[in-house]
Amino acid sequence: MEFDWKNPPLQVDGSLTQQEIEESFEDPFAVRLLPDAPRFSVQARFFNLGMSASGSGVVCVYRTNGKSIRVVHARPMEPEERFFYQRKLDQTLGHGA
Repeated sequence: MEFDWKNPPLQVDGSLTQQEIEESFEDPFAVRLLPDAPRFSVQARFFNLGMSASGSGVVCVYRTNGKSIRVVHARPMEPEERFFYQRKLDQTLGHGA
C-alpha cells in the first residue's frame, strides 16, 4: 500500500521521521484497531501501533481507501501503549500467559 504524503494533515514534531512512520505499518506484529467511538467510525479512521526498524514505537491514526494510507496523526508510543503492544506480541508468539 502506498502512503499519501501530499498536503499532509499532520505536523511531525521532529521526534518521528516519515520513514519511521511508514516502517511502523510494515511491522508484521503491528496492532491495527478500528475504534468503536462513533466520531471515529463515521470518518473511517483507524489506529496502528507498530515498531520502526530502529525499535521506535509509533502510534498512528490514519485513513485508508484500500489503495493508500493517509496518516492523520503520529507520535511515539507511551509506556502503556508499548506494554499493550508487547502483550499482543507475546500472545501472538505464544509467550503470553
